[in-house]
Amino acid sequence: MSLADWIPLLKAGFPKVSMENCRLTSPEDPTYNCIAWAAGDAGRWWWPDSVNQTFWPVGVPHEVNLSAFECAFGLEGYAEHSTPLVEVGVHKVAIYAQNGLPTHASRQLADGWWASKLGKSIDVEHTLDALDGPVYGAPVLVLGRRAAR
Repeated sequence: MSLADWIPLLKAGFPKVSMENCRLTSPEDPTYNCIAWAAGDAGRWWWPDSVNQTFWPVGVPHEVNLSAFECAFGLEGYAEHSTPLVEVGVHKVAIYAQNGLPTHASRQLADGWWASKLGKSIDVEHTLDALDGPVYGAPVLVLGRRAAR
């Protein structure tokens, strides 16, 4: 399916998404999710489930809260609270939340757009606010890490 085919399907959960603020980058793949994708891991599903059926970094509380997600990304080197503006030499992730609970993460690209995995579905590149809506809420935390030299 093309992005034009996906847009009507996405609109219910992401009312701001459009052909202008979103681009399709890969087909559906249930192997990994948005948290893994933002962390640079396309080989497994990351989530703090209570029965350890999915990957969650060792030492990070198995809790769905911003503190646990910040800690998980902290182990990947994302330690600095940041802004969504592009900074040369800084990789960034944005954590989205709904009612204070993390729902999604995306990573910033060099051009200022963001890369996301939509659940078990497609990968997209988008503006940061394109995914605002009833599914993910909105970005509430941006973390940065210095790029390796």
